[in-house]
Amino acid sequence: MLNRLKEKEEQIQQVLEELREAAARGTPVVVEGKNDVETLHALGIEGNIVTVKTGGKSFLDIVTELEQSKVSEVILLLDFDRRGREGTKHLKCSLERAKIKPKVKFWRKLSALVGKEVQCIEGLTAYMVTLRSKIGVASQQSKS
Repeated sequence: MLNRLKEKEEQIQQVLEELREAAARGTPVVVEGKNDVETLHALGIEGNIVTVKTGGKSFLDIVTELEQSKVSEVILLLDFDRRGREGTKHLKCSLERAKIKPKVKFWRKLSALVGKEVQCIEGLTAYMVTLRSKIGVASQQSKS
């Protein structure tokens, strides 16, 4: 069990590192709300983070904003619940119509790794703390 937990933690860290690098290169990251932005910052991800659920903006407003900023691609990182999946699908189609490449690989990888344990982006930091704590407890138990 310990090895599986360590492997999962390492895989999540790898995805977050790739996301950190992409955001640092200037690729905008689209999330749902302010708490998601704070979570990404807590995970060391900085850059242009765009929220779709603040200030009364619609998906169309976000797509228009991104078009006007002349970006060629964006990272979609909406929540992992049903509404997040639907929003990702809808936004992906809208962005493709606007000739902006939507990158969903980070969302897919994280969603696959956290499964049903995390429903929203803002739950990632607490999940990582819990995972690390389980690894610590399990490694201490294996030493005894």
